[in-house]
Amino acid sequence: MGADFGYRGKGLGLPEEGPGSVAPLGRRFGALFIDWSLCMVIAYGLFARGDQQAAGNWALGIFLVMSLLTVGTIGCTPGKRLLSVRVVAEDGGRLGFGRVIVRTVLLVLVIPALVWDRDGRGLHDRLSRAVQVRM
Repeated sequence: MGADFGYRGKGLGLPEEGPGSVAPLGRRFGALFIDWSLCMVIAYGLFARGDQQAAGNWALGIFLVMSLLTVGTIGCTPGKRLLSVRVVAEDGGRLGFGRVIVRTVLLVLVIPALVWDRDGRGLHDRLSRAVQVRM
């Protein structure tokens, strides 16, 4: 009962399945879990010295830097790479560094990432005109 908007990514001109299609939410959450775990291990082992509260704060900073550097250069974080997900511009090209900054800062704020559109993109991806696709 309602409008049929088609598959995720149809409005963006992406294929329905296979490489270049919108990455499933499970892979994206899995990649985020891997990235956050990696940041927590680095923060706890190198900076926090046993203080869990400090480890969480350091991990957030490490996540910010890691995301800026990896998405800005190769288009994916270590977790995204392991799960075959890449961040690209809506037109399929490389995401510029300014847009990577906007996307990462909004992602760190968490709330924009929880607001999705019908293509499954978070507000952080929409505002930076990015999409997460399968590799």
